Amino acid sequence: MPLVLEKAVNAHTTIGIWKIEEDEEAFRKGLQLKQHELDFIDSLGTGKRLIQWLATRRLLRQLMNTDEYIDCGMDDHGKPYLLNSHYKISFSHSFDYAAVIISDKNHVGIDIELIKHKIKSIKHKFLSDLELAQPQIGDNTNGLYVAWCAKEAVYKWHGKKGLEFKQHIHIKPFKLKNEGSLKVIAQLPTENKELDVNYFNTKDGYMVAYVSQD
Repeated sequence: MPLVLEKAVNAHTTIGIWKIEEDEEAFRKGLQLKQHELDFIDSLGTGKRLIQWLATRRLLRQLMNTDEYIDCGMDDHGKPYLLNSHYKISFSHSFDYAAVIISDKNHVGIDIELIKHKIKSIKHKFLSDLELAQPQIGDNTNGLYVAWCAKEAVYKWHGKKGLEFKQHIHIKPFKLKNEGSLKVIAQLPTENKELDVNYFNTKDGYMVAYVSQD
């Protein structure tokens, strides 16, 4: 089974990481898809995007430990949600991996990214000068990916359009490790919110960050 990680991060929240090795047919056999979902995945074609979509839904089923149909929709902001369930969810995928976080209480967000050096060429687009001045970020590829994934996880946690990475999501100084946590300030329309974001670097070169908080 390509489930490489299933971890309870607190009493209410679980994350999972899936290495995508199956083909489309294998994923379809493991899912119950209704006509509107079949119509949607037909629109995706037959490439990587389709397989990643199927993988996140297969992983969601694993984390919820059910063989029943899971009615998963997308709201007007593009945030996934479950109809007829109190669980809150977030999806991410990158190349050969899919990631899902679920919680029966907290709002959640998750991001997974393959680490590439080219992130240095866009760092000024998502980081402020103060953030770039932090030595653990600066010109450090891993530090830049922690910052990117943390901001993406916070964006998904918020779940609404209009939150800009550089202007509204701010990374506080942290100690860079292979696995750790950091504080992030989100400037929301109604308040400034401090969030605890966890992250880890996988053995095969991916960065994962996630948040679970009200």
